[in-house]
Parts: sequence; structure tokens; C-alpha cells
Amino acid sequence: MPISDWPASERPRERLLRQGPEALSDAELLAIYLRVGVRGKSAVDLARDLLRQHGDSLARLAQASLTSLSATSGIGPAKAAQLKASFELARRALREEMQAQSLMNAPGPVRDWLCLNLAHLPHEVFVALWLDNQHRLIASEELFRGTLTQTSVYPREIVKAALAHNAASVIFAHNHPSGAREPSQADILLTRQLKEALALVDVRLLDHFIVAGTRHALSMAEMGQI
Repeated sequence: MPISDWPASERPRERLLRQGPEALSDAELLAIYLRVGVRGKSAVDLARDLLRQHGDSLARLAQASLTSLSATSGIGPAKAAQLKASFELARRALREEMQAQSLMNAPGPVRDWLCLNLAHLPHEVFVALWLDNQHRLIASEELFRGTLTQTSVYPREIVKAALAHNAASVIFAHNHPSGAREPSQADILLTRQLKEALALVDVRLLDHFIVAGTRHALSMAEMGQI
């Protein structure tokens, strides 16, 4: 049944206008963007198909290729291109927000950006967010890449990168493709080693996030591990 035949109180767009976007599911929000479905499927059904084919994960959907998006029946090249553009706009908006304010007091945009960029990856990566003396973003950088279970991080290379960016502080992050939410003992030891190495060149380590799953980024600073 097309959404136009639904009761007005149940239509995603009307619900968004009445209750706000937070009240809608991922599929309903996507349905508003898609606007129409295909024969035998509403826009909500089509949105559910799109999410299902990408692991029911918005983060994976955000990183999907144009070919992968277009593989869903009803999603042609035009809609796929529009989706890619919308997710890229989200990334740029978050990055702009991180560049405009102190990240010391605004962890929300950092968490959102990290989940959007790291949660979907099948391999482990270690990234740095280099900050100026007001804790605003200078640059984001992938420093190391590993396998499904581990990566190798070299403090000497990280110190060199900090100096190259003229950074005053840094936030590290890496993902756990396994989905484990807690830092390992190796994570804790590495964080301490990096903090000590960076202190020698007067660069402050503010936090180290563990990204596990599509909506979870654990702060080691909040755990008292920094």
C-alpha cells in the first residue's frame, strides 16, 4: 500500500512535522528521502530493504558504493547518487562543527563522526584527530590499518605526525570490528605509552575512543584511563 493511502497520523512526513525527526525510525527517515516506493512496496518497505541489504546499519549504508546502493530494486543511479551526497553532507557538517568549537567540551560531534566513518569497517584502523591550542580540529588522519583483530601502532610515527600538524592536542580512536565494547589491556597500555611519548613534545592526549558497533564510541577519558 502506498504511503499516500495510509492514515495521515501514520505517514512518516506528517509524523516528522508533528513530532520531530527523533520520533521516526531509520527506515521512516529514509522513506521520506526516497519519497516513493515501487510496485507492491511503499517507500518505507523500500527503505527497509535498503537497510537490510547493508546489515541494518546506517553506518554501512553511508559507506556503501553506488553499485551496492543501486543493487536494491527501486534504487536507481539517481537515488543512489542522492543518498551518497546526503551522507557526505552529514560528514562535512560534523567536520565543520568540530572545526568551529572546542572538542574538549563537545564530545557528541566527535562520537557521531567516528561512528559514521569507522563503525562499518571490516578491519581495524587507528585514527588521530589533531587539534589546535583551543581544541578545534586541524585535521583527521588514518595512521595505521590492521587486520580483523589487530593493528600495529608506532609511537615514533605518531609523534612525527603531531609535529607535522603543529598540533597542541590530539584525540585518538580505533574500531573493534569484533564488536567488543571495552578496551583491551593492550589498548590501555598503548594509550599510556602514547600519552607519555606525546608529552615529551608538549602535545596533550585528550581522549582515546573505542568504536564498536554503529552507535557506540566508548571514551577512555570518561573511564579514567587517560
